[in-house]
Parts: sequence; C-alpha cells; structure tokens
Amino acid sequence: MTTVLEPEHTSTEEEVTARGVRRQLGAAVRVLLVLTVLLGVVYPAVVWGVSRLPGLHGNAEGSVTPSGTSSLIGVDPVPADPAADPWFHTRPSAAAAPTVSGGSNLGPSSADLARTVEERRAAIATRDGVDPASIPPDALTASASGLDPQISPEYAAQQVPRVARVTGLPEDRVRALVAGATEGRTLGFLGEPRVNVPELNASLGAG
Repeated sequence: MTTVLEPEHTSTEEEVTARGVRRQLGAAVRVLLVLTVLLGVVYPAVVWGVSRLPGLHGNAEGSVTPSGTSSLIGVDPVPADPAADPWFHTRPSAAAAPTVSGGSNLGPSSADLARTVEERRAAIATRDGVDPASIPPDALTASASGLDPQISPEYAAQQVPRVARVTGLPEDRVRALVAGATEGRTLGFLGEPRVNVPELNASLGAG
C-alpha cells in the first residue's frame, strides 16, 4: 500500500492566498468609500457652490421670461396652425415631451432616423414656406439633450419672414432682434455663432 504525502507547504500557501484576498477586498472597500464621498458628496457640493457665484446663479437655476411668467418661448412649441405660428423654433427633440432631456440613440445608417429627418424636413418646409433642400441641418437633427436653446443664424434667418408676417413686425425689425440674440464664437474661436431662441422669442413681445 502506497501512502501519498501532502506537501507541507500547502496550508501555508492557502494562508497567503486568504490574506491576499482579504487585503484586496479591504482595498476595494476603501476605494469605494473614498470615491463615494468624493463623487457623491464633495463633487456635487462643489458644483452647487459654484452655481451660487454671482453671474452663474441664473444660468444654473434657469431664468424667468421678461413677462415674469413661464411660457412657450423657452421651449419648441407645436402650434395647432403652423401657418399662424409666431415663434422662432429651437432644434427638434427626440424626447416625447419638450421639457424632457434625451437623445434618440439612432446611428447615421438608421432607417428610422432617415424617416424622421424627412418628416421634419417636410413639416418645416410647410411651416416656413421654403424649399426643403434649403433647410439647415440643425433644424432637422435633434441634439443629444434635446434642450439646446441655440440655433444657427441660418435657421433663424429662414424663420424671419414667417415670424414677421404672423406678428405684424417689419422684417427688418425681426432681423435686428435676431442679430441682438446672436452670440459669437466662445473666446472668439470655439464653436460657431448661434442664436439664443428663448431670448429672441422674449424680445418679440417687446417689439
């Protein structure tokens, strides 16, 4: 009968392995606690504190329209009669409601995206009375958030005749309002010129 002897160092290796596992678990728990405090408490508190700084509070909390009440000028309305629509429109939203943020997550090869773009093209061409081929891309594609307040100067210029006709304001006056709501490139070289739609729609009421 042959007796198989277990290696003497087996128990030692098991003890070393167990200590290593405990050490790794301990490190993981410590990292979890540190990151929870930093990202769940400290970072939000810092962001909130920065939002209290003068000049940033209004942008952080949202602003009230000149009339003192909330209205459709801050979102993209869907009028019952497009021909009588007096507002400048923002970029379209992929979300179901205009106050909800969210993208479509559709890729450039998506048939659903292509169909949606063509539907928007037809609706905007009818609303503004323009050639469908001339509609700017930002009028057809939704932003990642769906809540962008700016549009391109080209899209704003396309809407000027309709807004002037419906509101009764002279086109030159409406174009001047567009110019007043137009922002240049950030720091002079970042991004593109853009028109702030809520600000522009608010100025329509003041004439």
